Amino acid sequence: MTRRPASVTVRVPAKVNVQLAVGGPRTDGFHDLANVFLAVGLYDEVTVTPAEELRITVAGPDAGQVPADASNLAARAAVALAARHGLEPRVHIHIVKDIPVAGGMAGGSADAAGALVACDALWGTGASREELLAICAELGSDVPFSLVGGAALGRGRGELLEPLETGGTFHWVFAVADGGLSTPEVYRECDRLRGDAAVPEPEASPALLEALRTGDAVALAASLANDLQPAALSLRPSLAATLAAGAEAGALAALVSGSGPTTAFLAKDAESAHAVAVALAASGTCRTVRVTTGPAQGATLV
Repeated sequence: MTRRPASVTVRVPAKVNVQLAVGGPRTDGFHDLANVFLAVGLYDEVTVTPAEELRITVAGPDAGQVPADASNLAARAAVALAARHGLEPRVHIHIVKDIPVAGGMAGGSADAAGALVACDALWGTGASREELLAICAELGSDVPFSLVGGAALGRGRGELLEPLETGGTFHWVFAVADGGLSTPEVYRECDRLRGDAAVPEPEASPALLEALRTGDAVALAASLANDLQPAALSLRPSLAATLAAGAEAGALAALVSGSGPTTAFLAKDAESAHAVAVALAASGTCRTVRVTTGPAQGATLV
């Protein structure tokens, strides 16, 4: 008989969207996307231990903003896996946050992927990669990528993933804003701003994919794009000052990360990233600044 571990910890990364092309609204309320994800080295850690009942605890920066009940995506991941295998989700899920909360960097999605991998190992369910990815897709559009990591092109609403080759390390600076932005609200604002204008089918930029493949930061900077950025700036105009501060400090490119309000700055190298971070921290336009690199591994047992 195989002994079950007393607890399992999984480390899972944040993401930045180096391209987010958004199509028109679908009949189900979602939007078709060409979403080029890059995992970056900011991590949440999810630890699961057996318990009398499903329980969530959260620690780390802004932990108080994270729901500690059944609505938490990590809890829903445990319930979904348990249901597929005829189990009761009697588990304590402890999340240590380091990914900005409600910041457009898929922190909640990361926690869901982490809980899924951790519960699979704790319970010995032996779920296949395909089964885990199917559960991820049911939980949310960004959850499959949190499982996979690296770099990938997401189609559909982002859940249909095609892994992408990357040829080097990219240096990033992230400026964390005060408060969060609601992703559904940002999409609604995007639709409102577009009005009746024709919206083309979302396609990944060949130049951007080539820049990722070759590890060319300058070429990647020239191709970064986020169709949600005008909506995020409309809802949070103060982000424009943050973007300007990072650009003036020497970033190769500046953009809103996903639905925001975290802003992302691509730097030429580690030294340049440090200079951008120092300038942003002194600018008074953001709450905190984080420096890291990508790509990073997906959900990994610690």
